[in-house]
Amino acid sequence: MTLPNPASAAPSGRSEASFGPIYALLAYSAWGLLPAYWKLLGMASAVEVLSHRMIWSAVFLVGILLVQRRLGDLVALLKSPRKVLVLLLTASLLTFNWGLYIYGVNSDRVVEASLGYYINPLVTVLLGFVFLKERLYRGQQVAVALAVVGVGYFIWQLGTVPWIALALAISFAFYGLLRKVVAVAPLAGLAVETLLITPLVLLLVGWLAASGQGHFGESLPTTLLFIGAGVVTSMPLLWFNKAAKRLTLATLGFFQYLAPSLSLLLGVFVYGEPFTPVHAVTFGCIWAALLLYSFTALRARPGRV
Repeated sequence: MTLPNPASAAPSGRSEASFGPIYALLAYSAWGLLPAYWKLLGMASAVEVLSHRMIWSAVFLVGILLVQRRLGDLVALLKSPRKVLVLLLTASLLTFNWGLYIYGVNSDRVVEASLGYYINPLVTVLLGFVFLKERLYRGQQVAVALAVVGVGYFIWQLGTVPWIALALAISFAFYGLLRKVVAVAPLAGLAVETLLITPLVLLLVGWLAASGQGHFGESLPTTLLFIGAGVVTSMPLLWFNKAAKRLTLATLGFFQYLAPSLSLLLGVFVYGEPFTPVHAVTFGCIWAALLLYSFTALRARPGRV
């Protein structure tokens, strides 16, 4: 799954910079292989899995900030009512996105979920044009149009809207837009977002346990999987942050297509989900749009316009 790009910093040296692609590969590979982890928790509802993902992510992220002696960043954020308000909104979008992704994976719609994250960069550039008045180059306009054609063809041929894909793309694009508007460090920001949602999901976990519907504690492997949800959520973010400090955003942008590609391969070849000629046309349009979008973005870099 793709997170908002933090401001890049200059690498400390050539040897340090060489680790950038490794960190990017680790981050996007982990996001791409997440469906395999959520499948292991298929016995639980998406709400329960999401709740534990939030709780243990909050614990893990606060622990990292504590180890890094950066709890001051967290406290400073919590003392800013405006930023907390924006982060509450982004936390709601993130909760919806994470929960829908888990639901999509465990309802055997990994292929459709991967489509959502292919579409996401195109929705993001469109939101930048609409809300931030960013320039939309001709190639990017054609790329967005190609994506619309691909989704339209899917709806026309199958008579159904790929709502999971669209909802994932749109919700995460709005999440990225809001995180771009509010200037917060990625790690501290995500920690606050998970902490804001944690009281609600703790109530949900308590209710599930009291009603006999919860799975936490029923066996050691299941309990460890729930706790591990925080680790598999947070570690890719740390790797991503390390990659972003060492790579240009243009280079980092190419890695983002690795995650949905791995998810697509998992859906088709591991979980046996259908990939029909209609899917091929739709994905073909999206892939062509992404190639055009990436080429245009490279051409539009300073000194190339």
